[in-house]
Amino acid sequence: MNALRTFVPALAAAGLAASACAQDAWSVAGRQGVVRLVIVPAAQATDAAAYQREIARLCEPERTCFLNFYTNSSGAAVAVPLPDAIAAEATATFRRSMKNGAERFQWSCRMKMAQPPECF
Repeated sequence: MNALRTFVPALAAAGLAASACAQDAWSVAGRQGVVRLVIVPAAQATDAAAYQREIARLCEPERTCFLNFYTNSSGAAVAVPLPDAIAAEATATFRRSMKNGAERFQWSCRMKMAQPPECF
């Protein structure tokens, strides 16, 4: 019985830690054509450095890479095409075209991180 008393709280703590990690994880929801759809943890939605880390993780150097970033504050089921609840929460886009020799990160105007016309 004493072992059960210590096991249950430890199991609950492990579940809370796993839940916290899941909330901090960026995930690729899927792909539409060449664009990958990335779900951003709400706590990092305005963290420019976090986006740069994820871009470095998801995009191979010197390769074309297109990413669209979204939050999912409603907890909607993630699917492609994105449900309206997620699609309405665009945070940023990243485009690197090796054909055109161009690279651009752009915030959504909704995030109030940049002023039009620098945002979409």
